[in-house]
Amino acid sequence: MNGHDATLIGNGAAVQNLHGSQQTAPTPRPTPNGAPRQASMARHRRFDAVQGAALVAAGLVVLPLITVLWSLTGPYGQTLTHLVDTILGEVLLNTLLMCLLVGLGTLVLGVGTAWLVAACRFPGSRQFEWLLILPLAMPSYIIGYAYMDLMAFAGPLQTAIRTTFGVSRGEYWFPPLSGVTGASVMFTLVLYPYVYLLARGAFVEQSACIVDAARALGARPFEAFRRISLPMARPAIAAGVALALMETLADFGMVQYFGVLTFTTVIFRTWFGMGDPVAAAQLASGLLIFVLALLLLEQRSRSQRRFSRTSRRARLFSPYQLSGWKAGLAFIACALPVTLGFLVPVAVFLQMQIKGGDAVLSEQFLTLARNSLLLAGLAAALITLVGALLAYALRVSQSPLTRGAVRFATLGYAMPGTIIAVGVLIPFGLFDNGLDTLMRTTFGISTGLLLSGSLAAVMLAYLVRFLAVATHSVSSGYARIGANLDDAARLLGAGPTEVVRRIHRPLLSRSLLTAAALVFVDVMKELPATLIVRPFNFDTLAVRVYNFASDERLMQASTSALCIVAVGLIPVILLSHSLRNEEGGPAPV
Repeated sequence: MNGHDATLIGNGAAVQNLHGSQQTAPTPRPTPNGAPRQASMARHRRFDAVQGAALVAAGLVVLPLITVLWSLTGPYGQTLTHLVDTILGEVLLNTLLMCLLVGLGTLVLGVGTAWLVAACRFPGSRQFEWLLILPLAMPSYIIGYAYMDLMAFAGPLQTAIRTTFGVSRGEYWFPPLSGVTGASVMFTLVLYPYVYLLARGAFVEQSACIVDAARALGARPFEAFRRISLPMARPAIAAGVALALMETLADFGMVQYFGVLTFTTVIFRTWFGMGDPVAAAQLASGLLIFVLALLLLEQRSRSQRRFSRTSRRARLFSPYQLSGWKAGLAFIACALPVTLGFLVPVAVFLQMQIKGGDAVLSEQFLTLARNSLLLAGLAAALITLVGALLAYALRVSQSPLTRGAVRFATLGYAMPGTIIAVGVLIPFGLFDNGLDTLMRTTFGISTGLLLSGSLAAVMLAYLVRFLAVATHSVSSGYARIGANLDDAARLLGAGPTEVVRRIHRPLLSRSLLTAAALVFVDVMKELPATLIVRPFNFDTLAVRVYNFASDERLMQASTSALCIVAVGLIPVILLSHSLRNEEGGPAPV
């Protein structure tokens, strides 16, 4: 019996489906709380109310994205024409080249380390299963700041080279870090865990039967990996690379600091430097179309290839035991990304903090920490609540309208913060200006800016950006709650609110906490949306790091950077805990 029909309770309870029809078991028993028709009407009203609430929430979230796309219908001014004639070609080239380099880098690092820890055993392999996700705690702009200071001419690395070898400026070659190549390397070091996590999960779930068959036919381990394991994991790998590319397109802090012209930097300069919000919105719409095309390409690549086990009792493959130089190379291959992507930047900022960082208990730092915690806490509560509403709507209503609304509402996670900020400020600005004009002409009173530059605008930007995180977390929790529990509670007389309060909430407590924690961390790290939409003179730790980095005062930014990284460890701890609790035996190839 599916989720639309009630479940039989005991020996012979009356069964009431959603359409009011009644099936009677051998020993009939009246349905509680009135006639079947009244129960059916109440459930339909519940569906309509939940569906309506989900549609309203989805419409509010989609509004900024529609606003950005609507800007394409407007006239194209001199600012946009000037940008097209001068730098737009360079922006497109930088964006495509950076996506290519980051895609290749995350593919090699993520898939390579995932296969090593899943299919091989060497000293430290069990520890690397969770150590390899540590760079997820490092925001891209923070690692960029750290390496730019480390590898600068006056930085510790080049200074040590000159001191050790007795050379001076111009007598040795040192790789430049700024530019597209350097930014791509930084992105790769912090974004490869997206590919690693999905690829490792795909390798772990594969059965050993086909790998054993390939080895019986004479295939070597690497050949079996290349021809069997890798193609079967392709959908998961494609999804991981797509996530890494979306994060690359969304970045603002690092590409701005590295001097790379991308859509995000040009949008920011067009709005605040040239004072042309219309041209900024039109540029944002171009980037939005690019991101949507990337999403469709990723979904198409996954839909064309599907692999599954032929049996639920598939035997897991016994991992390869590496020793000698092979074990050493595997250890280095796994240790290098962790060291470069997490340990080195943390060490750089720790050294800065010791030399001259902010006083942790100073009034200014405590104010920044309070602002960050306030925004993150409010956003976590709001977004988790809305995400739970959408997840519940998907559970009780299977209509295409509801599913489509939820799908569109969760697109924001793939959108850069600059796009969302532009989409929020334009309608809020129109509302504020219209209301101010109306009040001036009618009552002679100026209302000023009510929504623009307010916490409401910031919360809407965060809602658009991170709603997918909460919705997917709660939906995964709902997937573990059988529909028969709802039906049993309804047959025993519990209303929808009581079902949510007494059944769903206790069983979803872990998923809700996970969703809130993930949103909290993402908001703490978010830079472009906070930088553009925040109220006047309302700085956060992320904004402080950006401002100090722009002024070449990284030492003062070290304290705030370390706090953001420390908070970013929360999802890493959750992920590592889930990896340690995974069921099953040794990982397969």
